Amino acid sequence: MELTPATAEQRFALTHAAGIEALAADPRFTDATPDMLDAILTGIGEFAAGEWRPLDRIGDTVGARWTPGGVVMPDGYRAAYQAYVAGGWGTMGSPAEFGGQAMPFAVATAVLETLGTANLGFALAPTLTVGAIEALTHHGSAEQQARYLPKLATGEWTGTMNLTEPQAGSDVGALTTRAEPVGDGNWRIRGTKIYISFGDHDMADNIVHLVLARTPGAPAGTKGISLFLVPKYRLDADGNPGEPNDIRVVSIEHKMGLHASPTCVLSFGDHGDCIGELIGAEGAGMRAMFTMMNNARLNVGLQGVQVAEAATQRAVAYARERVQSPRASAGGAPVAIIEHPDVRRMLLRMTAQTMAGRALVYYAAGQVDRATLGIEGAKARLDLVTPLAKAHGTDIGCEVASIGVQVHGGMGYVEETGAAQHYRDVRITPIYEGTNGIQAADLVGRKLSGDGGAAIDALFAEMRGEIEHAALGDLLGDTQAVARWMLEASVDDRLAGSYPFLTMLSTCVCGWLLERQGRALAGVDDADFVARKRAAVAFYLDRIVPEARGLGMAAMAGAAGLYGLSAEQFAAG
Repeated sequence: MELTPATAEQRFALTHAAGIEALAADPRFTDATPDMLDAILTGIGEFAAGEWRPLDRIGDTVGARWTPGGVVMPDGYRAAYQAYVAGGWGTMGSPAEFGGQAMPFAVATAVLETLGTANLGFALAPTLTVGAIEALTHHGSAEQQARYLPKLATGEWTGTMNLTEPQAGSDVGALTTRAEPVGDGNWRIRGTKIYISFGDHDMADNIVHLVLARTPGAPAGTKGISLFLVPKYRLDADGNPGEPNDIRVVSIEHKMGLHASPTCVLSFGDHGDCIGELIGAEGAGMRAMFTMMNNARLNVGLQGVQVAEAATQRAVAYARERVQSPRASAGGAPVAIIEHPDVRRMLLRMTAQTMAGRALVYYAAGQVDRATLGIEGAKARLDLVTPLAKAHGTDIGCEVASIGVQVHGGMGYVEETGAAQHYRDVRITPIYEGTNGIQAADLVGRKLSGDGGAAIDALFAEMRGEIEHAALGDLLGDTQAVARWMLEASVDDRLAGSYPFLTMLSTCVCGWLLERQGRALAGVDDADFVARKRAAVAFYLDRIVPEARGLGMAAMAGAAGLYGLSAEQFAAG
């Protein structure tokens, strides 16, 4: 199936969720003119449709393959990746001093959305590289930046994150990978990392691994963790890839979805000759890694939007073509299923949730740019909405993909329609880059109570000043009440209600952003765009927002009811 890039929706969200016009008024982003934005969105749409989308099927059915010499990508992937590099798409948000275009992060977000909608698994490669660029830009030495950032900025080299180990998943402090000083400023790395997306492939000339490890005498827990730059190939005197760096691809995972993205088990230093460079100071690894992870979490939330857009387009196309039964209120001949009320409910829900997820993630991306510019309050707002964007964006992706299967009926469960792939691909997104449960815990812990509620109160006040829809105003009041309860509740009680609270707050923010978009339609000339947007906004405010109010009781129910069973009683027959 061909996909139509969501260019008009992206442009609207950049304006009315990310606030791109205000960003472009700053000298740092003056190149983000309306003409430039239109050219970027149109260009990446044409590129993704022509180069990446045709490979989505082979990426799923053939997938990346492990060989003794490393991971081999499906036919066509290397050429398509090299076309991405040649087109300059990797440079979009990279620093200008290292060959990047220095566009706002929000613009790079729109570019990545289009790539991921065309081919979700493929788009993980640039997604991880963006994180590596962020970590080196903020924490790398001038020499490291000069040697690595120009190649990472163009995408000629790709980047990875290496946190997880067999015994250390979400508990990063339990990792055991070691780094021993060589004596010349370098370090010998030894250990095993798992779940490394694009940890190996044959599309680029080098892969830059950012690896968390412990140095001799380091304290236990996260305080003893340092970050190291470990290239697949060491650089020669001219800065080009040279000798292999004693990194072995042990295996790749056999996954439910995302088959085009090789998820690797990597062994560092089997022969005692894996050389890495310390990034920043010893013991500062988690701070540097969180720079990488925070933006990565926004990009994972964006993956939910990517899948939702693709699944919605596929479901709408099928519903327009599939003829089944007369419409109950009219009788007569069978009609396309899009004419039946319940199918319309599903399609409108998919459309509205996709728009909501996009608005939320683009809003967060705009806060990244405002924080970069040093705008007061932007960093606090970004910290607050990051767990919302990651968790709710991916929840939306899963919900919309699942509804898409339902719209297809029995054919949705058959692989040849492609509807099932969307669900299989997106299901990992609530899990990686910090599970959505961890995002909810972060929200009610550090983000809510860390400042005594100041950041969320500022958000509530801004929303209260704009909201007009009655149900949305009611949800805002309920969400504020839960937030006040959370600030006084015990840790266990807060955590027990953290997920429903996250959903309430996310839905409230999405409704606020969509209502804002609805008010901005007066000056839009495209009648079809206006009609679709108005219908989706009305559906969201009238039907989805009231649902979220029902989560308030669950959010404040406390933890006692969750501990009525012992661990053994859970397994009782």
